[in-house]
Amino acid sequence: MTLIKSISGIRGTIGGQQGENLTPLDAVKFAGAYGSWLKKSYPNQRLNVVIGRDARLSGPMIQSLVTSTLTGLGIDVTDLGLSTTPTVELAVPMEKAQGGIILTASHNPKQWNALKLLNHKGEFLSGDDGKAILEIAEAGDYSFAEVDDLGQVTTKNDYISKHIQAVHDLELVLPEKIKAAGFKVVVDGVNSTGGIAIPELLRSLGVEVIELYCEPNGHFPHNPEPLKEHLGAIMEKVVEEKADLGIVVDPDVDRLAFISEDGTMFGEEYTLVACADYVLGKTPGNTVSNMSSSRALSDVTEKHQGSYKASAVGEVNVVELMKASNAVIGGEGNGGIIYPASHYGRDALVGTALFLTHLAEKNMRVSELRNSYPAYFMSKKKIELTPELDVDKILVEMKEKYAHERVSTVDGVKIDLADHWIHLRKSNTEPIIRIYTEAPDQEKADAVADRVIAEIKAIAGLS
Repeated sequence: MTLIKSISGIRGTIGGQQGENLTPLDAVKFAGAYGSWLKKSYPNQRLNVVIGRDARLSGPMIQSLVTSTLTGLGIDVTDLGLSTTPTVELAVPMEKAQGGIILTASHNPKQWNALKLLNHKGEFLSGDDGKAILEIAEAGDYSFAEVDDLGQVTTKNDYISKHIQAVHDLELVLPEKIKAAGFKVVVDGVNSTGGIAIPELLRSLGVEVIELYCEPNGHFPHNPEPLKEHLGAIMEKVVEEKADLGIVVDPDVDRLAFISEDGTMFGEEYTLVACADYVLGKTPGNTVSNMSSSRALSDVTEKHQGSYKASAVGEVNVVELMKASNAVIGGEGNGGIIYPASHYGRDALVGTALFLTHLAEKNMRVSELRNSYPAYFMSKKKIELTPELDVDKILVEMKEKYAHERVSTVDGVKIDLADHWIHLRKSNTEPIIRIYTEAPDQEKADAVADRVIAEIKAIAGLS
């Protein structure tokens, strides 16, 4: 069981011992620290925090605890109920709130939950702000409101519809073209809030929808990370229904993956590549993704005479570099689309609408679109952390082992070779070392990853 405290919030497994898992006491502790930080940041103001949650089973309990803690501090709460991460991000500035909290553990299994913390722009906190909140939590530096000053709760259930309207209003989203294409789409909502938001968006765009796992009951029917090995059911369903494509999201709807009409994966990495190709074709400019993302984005950006840059892993790092380089689109290779014309957050609704507009304009099958992009194949593996694993030592020795190649230590160790790359880093969200590789074919990507795992185990004395 695990509790992970980071600058972007607190994430852990439900149950167990306080301080070691995400228990009710931990939820109150960190909600209190966040609320106290807001009060210090906005002295003598009446504050409002927007809260939304995904459909996981612990959501109602955690939301009740967080809401009560904030109102106990004298902070008003706007309760969106079942929502998505990007919906909450949009709602914060629309409500003129000072912050927001999304209760979701993203792609983690159902025993996990998290408090993901936002600033007044609806963006993830900076490193300094996150550090300040962690310090307040450790110091227990809270001052609660007296009875006449308790916060109030306002419930608003229409924000997914507002989000969909905001997507329609984007200049590069062309609803009439999408409708004219007559798409038939299978949606896997992993029994969370994507099962609400994505079908509603698609129907508003004139798309025929086949729902699969779209009941938001929190019982995830498969591992909720949208990777090929978890998506056999929708891959079969797309072929069975003779659909044009399949759409898969994670529980909080900030990651987006597509299934081609033949039941094959379009490739999570290529979600951003395709959307960037469309956006850059209309509004030339620069792009950003993280170091663990495909080289294909760099290739597509150069095709459109733009400049590509890579950030450290983590949405806040991608956003900071996007702002600094004036990127017109960016995101993460895990299917996270960040489109500044909408907002600076990963958004599967925006990504879906951009992709469908692109597909309608191209007038080709999804598999044909995928084949039009540079062919790279990625392997994503991991090693569970144990007490005997010295991660820092491992990374230093791997850096030295590959010193003759191009090596970056901005985020773990990234090794760029002529026709492939390797990225090793300690996860921010799970107790693991991630090993990402990319090569011109899947066999080589897997072989390189397996070789690197063997090298790590040898360094750790585990082989």
